[in-house]
Amino acid sequence: MVGLASLPIASQLSWSANPRVKRIYIGAYTKKSSHGIYVYRWMPESGEMAEIGLAAKTPNPSFLTLTPNHNDLYAVNEQDNATGNVSAFAIDQATGKLLPKNVVPSGGSAPCNLTTDHTGQALFVANYSSGSVSSYRILPGGSLSQPVSNIFFKGHSIDPERQKEAHTHCTTVSPENKYMLVNDLGLDRIMVFHFGPKTAKLVPNDPPYYSATPGSGPRNLAFHPNGKWAYSIAEMGSIVECMNWDGAKGTLTRFQVISSLPKQHISPTYAATVQVHPNGRFLYGSNRGDDSITAFSIDPSNGHLTLIQRISCEGKSPRHFAVAPGGKWLVIGNQDSANIVVLKCDPQTGKLASAGRQYALDSPVCVVFD
Repeated sequence: MVGLASLPIASQLSWSANPRVKRIYIGAYTKKSSHGIYVYRWMPESGEMAEIGLAAKTPNPSFLTLTPNHNDLYAVNEQDNATGNVSAFAIDQATGKLLPKNVVPSGGSAPCNLTTDHTGQALFVANYSSGSVSSYRILPGGSLSQPVSNIFFKGHSIDPERQKEAHTHCTTVSPENKYMLVNDLGLDRIMVFHFGPKTAKLVPNDPPYYSATPGSGPRNLAFHPNGKWAYSIAEMGSIVECMNWDGAKGTLTRFQVISSLPKQHISPTYAATVQVHPNGRFLYGSNRGDDSITAFSIDPSNGHLTLIQRISCEGKSPRHFAVAPGGKWLVIGNQDSANIVVLKCDPQTGKLASAGRQYALDSPVCVVFD
């Protein structure tokens, strides 16, 4: 396993002046030896990482997001049985460290996902345990307002253990920046809301939701770069639902359902993250339990998926991953094996391959490229 020696100050400064070199922020659970959000130097030509260190000490930052201008970073502070928080940070562009701005309540328990709108004026948070979603205005300077909207979902679906109540899991802003979609694992629904970037107020769409495959547990969603297709990965069913998106009406229409696992798989598995390659030709999904990444090709004429490959994540529980800018690498946070793994990604074929690089970090759960 590759060591994580910190970069000297001189290296940090020379890297900061080189626009080709990027940073990676990793959010980690802080129940054991991790202490918050870590920052790494990212070398896009070689696909190597080098630890800069702890960017910010903050409890259980299980999901991170950046403003579109990459000046600010926001993190959920996940707490299971109590109201969680959302923390706002400024990014020190010279060192990559995070400078605290403010902390606001998440409006529910176990906040697990957040995103900004495309203008960087609004922020949305999903609270898993309380089955709720909150919205905030991003104030001048990057700090957060108190919650503008705080909406709790009611109901259940067919699984008697995991779907007795709502469990919101993902917030996704539509390509037109007019709608915000919320995957709810407990209700088997994807909620759709109107919003205005300046107010961040959420108003239910008509119709207010898309009905996912019963018992599947929709967890994470990604739009295709063309803005016409959306892909939702389901945690419980380990499937990807492929949908047409109508940006005028705010509606989703299913056109394909495909498994993220081989037919012969029997042991318990829980799909986690879905992401479309920057070139729009491929889609990737992570499978916890099976501990793999599945790759699909995307038909450019209709958005349909075809399985290309399933490859080991080289660890346990690939909670989250991100395709690097440029599309040549994929970086995985393996929560239960305490390692970050880099895979090669071929932008022409979509296939993944081991890069032979692993980096030790306890409970990594979110990967964000800066």
